[in-house]
Amino acid sequence: MPPDAFGDRAARAEELGYDSVWMSETQHDPFVGLTAAALRTERVAVRTGLAVVFARNPMTTAMLANDLQLVSKGRFALGIGSQLQTHITKRFSMPWSKPAPRMREYILALRAIWKCFATDGRIRFRGEFYRHTVMSPFFNPGPNPYGEPPILVAGVGPMMTQLAGELADGFLGHIISTRRLLEEVTIPALRQAREGAGKSMEGFELHATPIVATGTNEDELRAAIRQAKESIAYYASIPSYAPVLELHGLGDLKDELYRLAGTGRTGEIVDAIDDHVLETFAIVGEPKEAAAKIWERFGGLATSIAFFQSGDLPPDALQPLHEELRHLAQRPPA
Repeated sequence: MPPDAFGDRAARAEELGYDSVWMSETQHDPFVGLTAAALRTERVAVRTGLAVVFARNPMTTAMLANDLQLVSKGRFALGIGSQLQTHITKRFSMPWSKPAPRMREYILALRAIWKCFATDGRIRFRGEFYRHTVMSPFFNPGPNPYGEPPILVAGVGPMMTQLAGELADGFLGHIISTRRLLEEVTIPALRQAREGAGKSMEGFELHATPIVATGTNEDELRAAIRQAKESIAYYASIPSYAPVLELHGLGDLKDELYRLAGTGRTGEIVDAIDDHVLETFAIVGEPKEAAAKIWERFGGLATSIAFFQSGDLPPDALQPLHEELRHLAQRPPA
C-alpha cells in the first residue's frame, strides 16, 4: 500500500478504536508509510512489522527510528528482522553472515547510537560486523524527549528467539506461528533467555501476527483464502521453516514443496496447500468467526494481535472482527 494511502487507513483505524498500526517492508519503505500514519494520528502506536535491518547499517536505522519516535511523539516501536540470505545478498546487495550473531551486534549498535544521541555525543562502538566511532555535533540530533523506541525482534528459530528474549523489548511472532509453536518452542525459549539475562517476562511484549483470510462476501473470502495459501506455500517451501512444518507433522509436505519449488511450478506449490494446512497456519472465516479463531489460538499468550491480512479490506470492513476480538479479550477468565 502506498504511504499516503497508508496514512489515510491509519487515521480511519484510529477512529475505529484500533490500538496500533503496523507496516512491513515489502513493496514500500515502512518508515515512510509510518511517518504518514504518525502525522495523521494522535493515539495509535505505529510500528514496523518488520523492517529489514540487514539491508541498512545501524546508523541509518537508528536515525530513522529516532525521527519516527519524534514525529509520533513517542508512539513508535522498531520491529526488525533479518530476511533471507538471497534477498539480502541479491536484492539489497548487502553482506550476509550468521543472522543471530549479526542481529545481536546490530541491536547493541542501535542502543550505543541512541545513547550517543542522548548523552555526550561520543561513540566508540567496535564489533565484528559494524563500527561506529565518529559523531560530530553537526550530525547529532541530540536527546529524544520521548526516549528510545522499543525494539521488537522477529524470529522463528531458537537462536533468534533467544536473542529477542535477552536483548529486545518484545518478540514478533511469524505469520505462520501457531499456538503449539508458541507454547512448545517460542515462549520457553524467550523465558529461558530472559531468566539467563536476569530479567522476567513482565513487561516483555509478544506480538502475534497471524495470516487472516476473511471477507464480507464469498468472493472476498475466496480471494483471501487464495492469497493465504500463497503466503503459506512461500514460507513452507523455504528450508529454514522446516522445523515449523515438522512440529505439526507435515514433514512430507515439506519434501513435496521443496520438489515443486525446484521445478518452478508456482501454481502447483499453492495447490499443495490443502484445507488442513490452511487452517493450521491461517485464520479463515467471516469476520466474527475469524475473531473467535484468533482468540482461541493466541488468547492468553500474546500481548497484542496484529492481522497479516490476506486481501485488502479497509478497517471498516474488519470492524466486526475487531469488536468481537476486543469483546473476547475483555471477558473474565473462565
